[in-house]
Amino acid sequence: MGGDKKKPAAQMDKGKDEGKKESSGKKDRKQEKTEKKAEITVILAEEQAIKLIKANNFITVQDLSRQTGVKISAANTCLVNLLKKGAVKRTGGYSGHWIYQPVA
Repeated sequence: MGGDKKKPAAQMDKGKDEGKKESSGKKDRKQEKTEKKAEITVILAEEQAIKLIKANNFITVQDLSRQTGVKISAANTCLVNLLKKGAVKRTGGYSGHWIYQPVA
């Protein structure tokens, strides 16, 4: 109910001076952390993906990701690109869990 007491004028002035001298607040720390992050890009060779698909006769995004060692998003973009080029076709699956087959 009570809350914090109001500080006397002398202590309030001290707090203002200290805040101006040092700007090591949470925002500054967060900005430092975000600047340190490195951008990671993983490229999956289409030839490698086509070899795996032909060897298995069919493949899912999760299988391709597991076998090549890349993220699922990278495997998905590779399969979508191959689908647009006509190298593979969707044969089954549902709701984003598609099964891809090489075009003969």
